[in-house]
Amino acid sequence: MIRPILVTGAAGFIGAAVVQRLLADGEHVIGLDNLNSYYDPNLKRARLAQLNAQNGSWDFELLDIADGPSVANLFATKQPRAVVHLAAQAGVRYSLENPNAYVQSNLVGFGHMLEGCRSQAIEHFVYASSSSVYGGNTNLPFKETQAVNHPVSLYAATKKANELMAHTYSHLYDLPATGLRFFTVYGPWGRPDMSPMLFAKAILAAEPIRVFNHGKMFRDFTYISDIVEGVVRVLRKPAMPHSSFDRSTPNPSISWAPHRIFNIGNSNPLPLLTFISALEQALGIEAIKQFEPMQPGDVEATAADTTSLEEWVGFKPATPIAVGIANFVSWYRQFYLGGDASLPLK
Repeated sequence: MIRPILVTGAAGFIGAAVVQRLLADGEHVIGLDNLNSYYDPNLKRARLAQLNAQNGSWDFELLDIADGPSVANLFATKQPRAVVHLAAQAGVRYSLENPNAYVQSNLVGFGHMLEGCRSQAIEHFVYASSSSVYGGNTNLPFKETQAVNHPVSLYAATKKANELMAHTYSHLYDLPATGLRFFTVYGPWGRPDMSPMLFAKAILAAEPIRVFNHGKMFRDFTYISDIVEGVVRVLRKPAMPHSSFDRSTPNPSISWAPHRIFNIGNSNPLPLLTFISALEQALGIEAIKQFEPMQPGDVEATAADTTSLEEWVGFKPATPIAVGIANFVSWYRQFYLGGDASLPLK
């Protein structure tokens, strides 16, 4: 019997879409999530309902990755062959309000996941990093070869720490591990704390939207199905030691150990106001804009160089913003205004 794939954060935005894809590919999936209240758990339960309605072999475990004994027991009993680790405390601004949540989930919980992988000789550990690790870097587009030693939020610092922790386990225990730096993911079933959902809700209610840094922001908006495609392709190709790694001039994206780092972004950064305009057009309503200063922990621009990803798995995200936003608005109207509970996760 083929051992299952474990997906953590399975009720989350990216996690649910990844589970859906793996089930469609015929995989046996174990999903894990703690259904915390960082944002509306009802949205998470609705995602799970979609997965339960899908044909395929999958089991769900209600579990907090910060609970070490429970994580160890899960690995021992389910014996996954590979792990897609997407569970984490997300959000840059919330890290200013509740830093302990990031320590427990993103550091303690991440350590428990690595120990589980070590105990079961996992074939490949794929984990979510973030474009936030680039911090104060202004050299665009961001490349995995650039140093990421100057984070500007605790969230970013925990993701940088995850990359270091995973590399250590790759080195010590020959654990194939790949970190994926996601760039501003959006689309149907997205998180309510992110701009597409916040903006759509406010625009439809004729309320002002908060536009930070007076609109002088650029983001590499990446559509959810492109993220899923990248995750699955990477999962199928475990990291390997890089033959050209030079310890005298170390390249941060590769290693003598089986560990890799890849950007996953659309490689087409857009002004925030262009994104808002696309949303206004799809909704058919002009937004009331409330311009505000830059928020602590935020950055002015992100842009992904995905050359390494393309070379490794032959894929480059490319969904145009107009297409992605139209799909998002269609889902939003149906889910929040029409009550449709049978919408695809991507």
